[in-house]
Amino acid sequence: MDNANLPKNFKSVERCIVEHMFDTHSAAQAFIGVDDAAVVDALSAAARGQSMMCARELAAMGELYARRAPEDDVDRSNWAIDGHENVVAEVAAALGISRGRAKGRLRYAIDLRERLPLVAEVFAKGDIDFRLMAAVVARTELVEDRALVANLDAAIARHASRWMRLSEPKLFERIDMWIMRFDPAGKRLPRPRDENRYVEIGPTDSGLAGVWAQLHAADGAALDQKLDALANTVCRSDPRTKMQRRADALAALVAGLDTMRCECGSPDCVGGQQRPAANVVIHMLAEQATLSGDAEAPGYLPGFGPIPANRLRDMATNAKLKPLVKPAAEAEPGYRPSLALAEFVRLRDLTCRFPGCDKPAEVCDVDHTVPFPLGPTHPSNLKLLCRYHHLLKTFYTGLGGWADSQLPDGTVQWTSPTGHTYTTKPGASLLFPTFAAATGELVLPTSTLPSSANRGLMMPARRRPRADERAARIRRERAINEARLAAEAAGRAKQRASYNDPPPF
Repeated sequence: MDNANLPKNFKSVERCIVEHMFDTHSAAQAFIGVDDAAVVDALSAAARGQSMMCARELAAMGELYARRAPEDDVDRSNWAIDGHENVVAEVAAALGISRGRAKGRLRYAIDLRERLPLVAEVFAKGDIDFRLMAAVVARTELVEDRALVANLDAAIARHASRWMRLSEPKLFERIDMWIMRFDPAGKRLPRPRDENRYVEIGPTDSGLAGVWAQLHAADGAALDQKLDALANTVCRSDPRTKMQRRADALAALVAGLDTMRCECGSPDCVGGQQRPAANVVIHMLAEQATLSGDAEAPGYLPGFGPIPANRLRDMATNAKLKPLVKPAAEAEPGYRPSLALAEFVRLRDLTCRFPGCDKPAEVCDVDHTVPFPLGPTHPSNLKLLCRYHHLLKTFYTGLGGWADSQLPDGTVQWTSPTGHTYTTKPGASLLFPTFAAATGELVLPTSTLPSSANRGLMMPARRRPRADERAARIRRERAINEARLAAEAAGRAKQRASYNDPPPF
């Protein structure tokens, strides 16, 4: 941006925005007395600055990865949790994001550093944004020859700033055009549409879940008709709309019912007596006062968030209520916790306790913070870790590794290989006071077993190192492309040969 063309008061506006970027009231006040042109200029500068800072973040990831040089760690190259995954864990903890998001960002960081340095420079200047950079990295992945990658990097870096306004399909066209010019077999093709089937379920508004799916057409039509049929099994006085009844019909379908429960409220309605089947089990947390109607505190459905009190009480009429059993003050004698103790830890923690990880309790291991037998089997020394972070803690420990300590209330303090500290609280303690109480002070050793001693499990191994797996995947995709190009070339050759055939007379 040419500073000579900026309004005279723009620099002060920009400085004020930067100084107060985390104070929304101050940021709004920074525009008082500023004309529209300066506001638009501030908008453009903020967008450019956002891209520049994002590029700096990825550059820092690439630098951390290069310093750790996971590929040089031959002893761990076949580990399921290899050096690459260790860096992913550090990135996730530092940014407070999930492992999946950290893994994706690290992939961008590595490619920008090792394959596309000129695109990285354009990104660092703020000339392109994250969306465009991510598209370039993804679309160029199949190009392997270093000379061709360098040519592609230079060409895209030269033109990319003019592609910012393009839609995603048009953007892919521009990138693919340059790929086809240098390496036709490196163009990525979409998977067969038949493979793009999925069903995803996640939390939306309070007490509601969203369902996103793509099915075979015949299956979709059958489901559509089934929901309509179930929605029509209630009487005409049912107060719900058709869309609401179709939504509730999914629950009836899951329960294996042929009819829905009517909500007309009439004692003479047969459909009003219908009760859901009990072949599906979900677990919820709630206070007794809420269930009895003496309080309006919401309940909690793991993975989906708070459930309003009135909805909770309605569900409780057909549910099995189980009071929480607090663990005994004494430690249990063995390594494996009892069912009651394991259930308490799962209800208290709700998710994996590694920073940024939200894997649900049902897929997590119960981990001894101080390894058994030095550390007792006691709630003040137990927490949940998903299998990935459990292995990370077990095998990447000691000097230059991860360390954790646990407080009596279940708070876990993590120290990363760089010495940074991160704190995680038990999930349920933030919602229910019962789980925030300390479960007992323990006298624990200040030092634990050596990293190579007393391991109850071995690190799962890969069939081949990560780099070899990626190379094999790229070879498979390129082989499909090369076969397609060869078939197209043969078809064109056959067509040209047919032009030289004598006329049929």
